[in-house]
Amino acid sequence: MASPDNPQLEQQPLENVELQRTPAGPDPTATAIVAPGPTAPPIENPVWSGWDVLLIALLTFVTMVVLQLGIPVLAMWAWYPHEKWLAVAQKPSLLLIEQFLIYATVAAFMAMLVEGKYHVPFWRTIRWNWPRAGWKFLALGGVTLIVLGMLERVLPMPKETPFERLFDRPRDSYVLAIIAVSFAPLLEELFFRGFMYPVLARRIGAGWAIALTALPFGLVHLPQYGWAWGVALVIVLVGVVCGVVRAATGSVGASFLVHAGYNGAQMLILVLVTRGFTHMPKGLLECFSG
Repeated sequence: MASPDNPQLEQQPLENVELQRTPAGPDPTATAIVAPGPTAPPIENPVWSGWDVLLIALLTFVTMVVLQLGIPVLAMWAWYPHEKWLAVAQKPSLLLIEQFLIYATVAAFMAMLVEGKYHVPFWRTIRWNWPRAGWKFLALGGVTLIVLGMLERVLPMPKETPFERLFDRPRDSYVLAIIAVSFAPLLEELFFRGFMYPVLARRIGAGWAIALTALPFGLVHLPQYGWAWGVALVIVLVGVVCGVVRAATGSVGASFLVHAGYNGAQMLILVLVTRGFTHMPKGLLECFSG
């Protein structure tokens, strides 16, 4: 019997326990009270829907088309009146401006949808919770680069890509390096692992959600690398690593750090090998993707 002298023997509430039938004994109908097992990870249940994800994807596509067509036209009117549109559109500085504006616009779309339509805080709802020991996730990104670098040696990689034009001048190269370790992984993780992943995980489970977010994540990089499937495969695998981290930690901040660590390790190697982007050997960038 329970007594004040034996508080451990007091009757416990039955809210968090379950009844299990005993496998053997004189009374086969007897039941025993057992402690609950480890709690399962919380089920993803975002306030937005799959239609919202498709809407953001559509707005992203429209934004890309409008900016990639419109920015060169404005540049021709302001600075390059005697050059053809195609030549202006391929200028690295304008490509970097377009990329930044696309990132900023799409991030604004997501924030306005979450806070304007559903009236919930964007960063908390998107699961931007910063992990402890963030350096471990940065290091994981660097390790991922090393491991996938070995895979790139046996895959067909392009000799020249449109991406290389962005490294024509040291100044543009440094701007690209800053974007590659900040805005690019931030927006891509917000959309693929923050916005798209939980909708898929709710419907088809975490495993399929990881795969189905990694696939378009790799495909959207194809134009930058001359539509080379080897590069796309490597980037899909980077997406898988980021997705696994997102599923295991429940944190988009953690997957962002992995992504930023991967890109940051690339840029650091490039800075060292090219002596501050002043000596770019031909074909060097064929081993870099992401």
